[in-house]
Amino acid sequence: MSDDLRDLSGTTYERTRLRDARFTWIDLSGSRISHAGVRDVRMRGVELEDVEIDGELRNVVINGVDVAPLVEAELVRRDPDYATMKPQEADGFRVAWEILEQRWAETVQRARGLDEALLHERVDGEWSFIETLRHLCYATDAWVNRVYLGDPDPWDPLDLPFDTLRDLAWAYDKDVRPTLGQVLALRADRQSTVRRVFAGLTDAHLAGATTPVEGEGWPPPDRYPVTEALSIVVNEEWHHRRFAERDLAVLTSR
Repeated sequence: MSDDLRDLSGTTYERTRLRDARFTWIDLSGSRISHAGVRDVRMRGVELEDVEIDGELRNVVINGVDVAPLVEAELVRRDPDYATMKPQEADGFRVAWEILEQRWAETVQRARGLDEALLHERVDGEWSFIETLRHLCYATDAWVNRVYLGDPDPWDPLDLPFDTLRDLAWAYDKDVRPTLGQVLALRADRQSTVRRVFAGLTDAHLAGATTPVEGEGWPPPDRYPVTEALSIVVNEEWHHRRFAERDLAVLTSR
C-alpha cells in the first residue's frame, strides 16, 4: 500500500450510500457488514479467506462459477424440508406452514430450558430470541394483516421492525423487555392468522395481486403479487428460526 494510507480502522458507517464507489488497495480484515445491498458489484484480485456470508444469493459468480445454485442444492441436501419453503401453489403454502409451526414449537421448547434473561441477550450483535419472535409478529402484521388482509393499522406495540425502518406509523419501543410468555401470546395469535389465511388460500388467489392498503406505513401502499407477499412470511419464518437455533446453541454453551 502507498505511504499516504488513510487509516479508518474502527469506523462505523450507518445509513450510508456508496453506490458506484471505487475501492482499491482496501483492507477489510475484521469488518462486519449487515443490512447491506451488494448488487452489480465486480471484485478483481480479491482474496477471500475465513469469510462468512449469510443472505440471499442470486447470480453470484466466483472464478467463473455461479455458486448460488450450488448453495441452494447443498441447503436442500442438508435439510430436505428447505425445498418446501418456496411454494408456488396453495397446497404448498399449507405444507410449508405446517412444517414451520412444528419446527418453531421445537425451538421454543428448547428456549424454555434456558434462563429467561438469556433470551434477551444478543449473540454477535444479532437479535435476541425474544426480539426475533417480536420481529416475526411484525412480519405477519406487515405482509398478511396489512398487505393481504388490508388492515391499515395492524400493529401491536411489541412488533419489532427491521432496524433500518424509520418513521413508523405506530409507537413502538425497540428496547422494551417483555416476558417470553407475553411475546408467545402475541405470536400464537399471529400464527393462527397465517394458518387461517393459508387454509382458505387457493391457486386463484395466488395468481392475483393485493389491493393497495390505505394509510402510511411499511410496506408502502401498493399492489403486490399475492405469492410474493405470502412467500416473504414463509421465508422470514424459516431463516429466523435457523438464526435462533444457531444463537440458542451459543447461549446454551454459556
